[in-house]
Formats: sequence, C-alpha cells, structure tokens
Amino acid sequence: MTDISHDTGRYSPRRRQRRGARLVVALLAVLVSLTATASPARADDAGMATSYTVEGTVSKDGGLTVRETISWTGEDTPPDTLTQRLATRYNQLDNAYYEYTISGLKASSGGRDLGAKVSADGTYQVITVDTSKLSGTSLTISYAVRGAALKDADVKGRKAHTTIVWRVLQGLSVPVREATGTVKMPGLIDRYSCQSGAPVAPSACRLSQGGAGGQLDPVFTDGPRGAGEMVEMTIGISSTQVAPDAVLKHEWTLDRAFSASPAALLTALAALLLGGFLVWLLHRRAGRDLDGSGDPTRIAEFSPVGPGEEEFNLLLPVRPGEVGTIADERVDPVDVTATLLDLAVRGHLIIHELPRENPHAPIDWSFERVDNDMVGGAGELRGYERLLLDAVAPRRGEDRVRVSEVSTAIGPVIPEVEDALYDEVVSEGWFERRPDSTRNRWNAMGVAAVVLAAVAAALLVAFTTLGLLGLALLGVAVALLIVGQQMPRRTARGSDVLAGLHLLAGELLYHRTDQMPPGREYEELSELIPYAVVLGGRDRWLEALAAADDDIGTPDPEDLSWYHAPDTWHLQDLPVSMGAFITTVQGRLFGR
Repeated sequence: MTDISHDTGRYSPRRRQRRGARLVVALLAVLVSLTATASPARADDAGMATSYTVEGTVSKDGGLTVRETISWTGEDTPPDTLTQRLATRYNQLDNAYYEYTISGLKASSGGRDLGAKVSADGTYQVITVDTSKLSGTSLTISYAVRGAALKDADVKGRKAHTTIVWRVLQGLSVPVREATGTVKMPGLIDRYSCQSGAPVAPSACRLSQGGAGGQLDPVFTDGPRGAGEMVEMTIGISSTQVAPDAVLKHEWTLDRAFSASPAALLTALAALLLGGFLVWLLHRRAGRDLDGSGDPTRIAEFSPVGPGEEEFNLLLPVRPGEVGTIADERVDPVDVTATLLDLAVRGHLIIHELPRENPHAPIDWSFERVDNDMVGGAGELRGYERLLLDAVAPRRGEDRVRVSEVSTAIGPVIPEVEDALYDEVVSEGWFERRPDSTRNRWNAMGVAAVVLAAVAAALLVAFTTLGLLGLALLGVAVALLIVGQQMPRRTARGSDVLAGLHLLAGELLYHRTDQMPPGREYEELSELIPYAVVLGGRDRWLEALAAADDDIGTPDPEDLSWYHAPDTWHLQDLPVSMGAFITTVQGRLFGR
C-alpha cells in the first residue's frame, strides 16, 4: 500500500509552495529596482529642455555668431533660474591655449531682452537668466565669438587652412532631450566632425553632416544630453574663405621659461661662448701686462763676501710696501705691516714689546719714533712712509701709539697712504695707470653689465622660453665683473720687475739662512725680514735671526736696534713675538 501523504511528485503541495515563495521574492526585487531607478531619473530630469536649437554663422573674417533657442513643451518646465557657462579658453599642449573673446552675450524671449546677469568666472563667461520673465516657454541666448577660427599648421603643397572649433552646446545648467544645430559657412567646407557628451570623454554625435550630399553647411542632431555636457563642432575650410583670427598664447611656467629645446640650448651656448670670448679678448687687449724684455729685473741678491759668507744687497730701491702692490696690484694690510717693519729696521722706529699686565693678558706693543730722517740712501722717507710714521709715532711729547690702537691711529690716513703708494708705482713706471682707478672703472662697467643682464634675463624669463639665454648673459656679465679686478696693467718695465720679484720670492723660500758674515747677522737678516713678510719665507729667516744669538741663556731685550722687549726676553723668542706682532697688526687693520 502506498502512503500519498508524503508524495514528492512535481504537483505536490510543498513544491507548489516553494515556487510561489520564489515568485514573490522576484516580484519584490523588480519593484525595489524600479523604485530605486525611477526617483533619480525624475530628479535628473528637473528643468529638462525639450529642445535645444543652435544657429551659427561664420563670417569671412573668422567671427562667429551664435543663437541658441531653448524650449520647454508638454511636461517639461523651465527651472526658476537657468545658467550657462561659456569657456573663454581652448587649452592646447605644453601650457598653450587659444583665448576666445565673447561679446554681446544676452538672453531674450518673445523678442524682449530679459536683462540677464552676465559675469566672469575665471576662464568662463556666465549668463544667469530669471526664467519667470519668459514670454511663453522658450528662451533665446545669443552672443558673438572671436578667436574660434584657428590657423592650421602649414603643409607643403596645401593652401593655407582654417579650422573653426566651438562648443555650440556647453555649460548649460539643465539637461536637453534633443539638440540640433546648423552653422552657416561663407564657402564650401572640406572637413567636419561633431563630438558630444561629457567634456572629458566625448563621443561622436548621433547625426552630423556637412560639405557633401546636398548639405553644404554642417548640421548635427544629438541627445539627450545631461546638464553640463557639450556638443563641439570642428569645421575645416580654406583660409581664402575664412581668415583665422585665433592667437596662440602660452601660460607662464618655470619649465617653459627655461626651455631645454635644442634651439634654446644652442642660443644659450652660443651667447656663453661668444660672451666668454669677448671678455677674454677685452682682458687680453686692455688688462694683460705688456711683455717685458725677457730678462727679469733683479730686485736683490745674496752677494758673496768671503768663503761661505754672503750678504743681502738691494739692487733696486723697491720698498716692501711697493713690492706687495706690484705683486697683487693692491695696497693690503700686509703691505702696511711690512712698511712698519721696514721703517723700524731702517732706523726710523723702535717697536717696543710691552710687559704683560698678567700672565694671561695678550701681548701689546708700542712705537717709538727715532729722529733719523736722513736724506738719500735707505733712510730717505717716501710720501706714504712719512704718513705712516707720523700716524704711529708722532713727534716727541705725544703719547706712544700701541698696536692695540693702531687701527684708530692709522685708519684716518690709510686712504692717503693708498693714494701715495698707487702714485708711487705709476711714477716709477711700473703701471700705466693707478691700479685702483683702473679697477674702479672696470668695476663700474661690470656692475652696469650685471644690472643690464639681470634685467634682460628677467624679461626673457617672463616673456619667452629663452631663460637659459638670460642665465648665459648674466654669467658673462659676472665674468666681466670678476675679470675687471684683473685689469690693472703693468708696463714692460713693471713686468720685468714682477719677474724679478718672483726670483726673489724663490730665494727667500729656499736660500740658505746660515751664511751671513759673522758679527753682521743681526743687520743683514733684519734687512730682509720685511721682504720675507710680503713675499714668503718669514718664519725661516726669523728663526735664522734667533739662531744668531751669541749669548744663549742671557736675556736680549735690546740686542736688536729696532725691536726692544721686556728684560726677561730672549732672542729665541723673536719668531713667536714677531709672528704675534704681524698677526695683530694685520688683524687690527682688517677690522678697522
């Protein structure tokens, strides 16, 4: 016997219940889906225009006039306020762009101007319309555009060509069910395309035609289009029919200003090479020393006076301060220091090392004047020497000047000392002109060149892609400023003297120091110390002078006629004392 209460056949009640449940779930899912999609569609359609019709006209001079007619019919109603944003810029690659000029932007309805608000918002012209003023259910927006006719790149074998690019639908605040349009052209077009959709990802228009098949003027039909979407027409025509009126502009960027294109690099390199050559040529013609005789003028020499003995003889009356000026074309603190030492060695000064106030106090010195103004020979005072002597060692009855006060004492006369020294090297025939006046003249020209180059560089960076050329010009100007410091020119005689100074410098650095005649070591070695201060080798000759001490262990406070020290001072202390003196004097002069 069969139990039918558990029948599992295809018509069993349990199976019918399961099928019914699945059907209910499916119907609910469809209902939810329809509800979810229907509501946003209604929100998006708010204010949707039934039709959008554009009529454009291109003139022979490249001007474009546009007339848009927006209509609402049936269930479509206009929003309270409608806005449209018209782009005034057409961006290109490499920060280039075409700029549109939009004029006559207005809104009307039924032939009556609605007094719409027109404003600028960055690179957009914005028109805002109060639709409550509409006469009926249509709105007309009209305007004129300049700059939409672009000049195409020249192609060999093809006549000049113009391309008109304009978004006939753009920036509208409401969606459009259908958009249509026609652009009247003054001649036969040879190329036409229509793109529509989102500005960042457009696609071909639904229908576009022009230039063939009996339809000469370009037309399009498209839609629906959402708020903010666009329709862009691109029309090609001979430039004899439509003259281009667009001007390509470039947005300033640092990369563009300093373009590394081959042309920019070659221009900058050419300017740098040519400018460098001109600076070199200027120095060669105006700043290079005149050629000497090829036979250096001997300044001094070590002359033999006996077996293994020699003395230092000055062959040319060139003072240590003048030596430094001839060598580096400047009056430096080292020249002043060497002159003070030379005045002491020649008997016009005594340098007194003062006792320290306490073991940790710095060393100080004072200058004592010696009435030894001989005329002729090594004792004759030159103008700059007398100025220094009067500054550091006034006549009797006045307080002695200390080295710690030397900048105050010498500072006021330094300009006069420099003038006298520069005049001296010119009067001796070593320079054509005063080195300082030559430097000042070239320095003024160098500064002027730097200023002009900086202005030129700023203009090139601001308005062109030749910023590298500006840097090259600035580099050449700076080179001229630097080279201007080397423009003082020695005469042929000065060149021979300079060559002789190089020989003397080598001897002071490497000549033996232990061959002075016995009993005359102090005198001979002291005479060359000021020259060694300027030319080099100072320490080795000071050590030689200290080694000439004939009573080691006994204090030597006044063994040297030109340098006196405290009672406990030994000649072996001279290198340290003199090093401190030279460093202190130069430091005080540098810090004045």
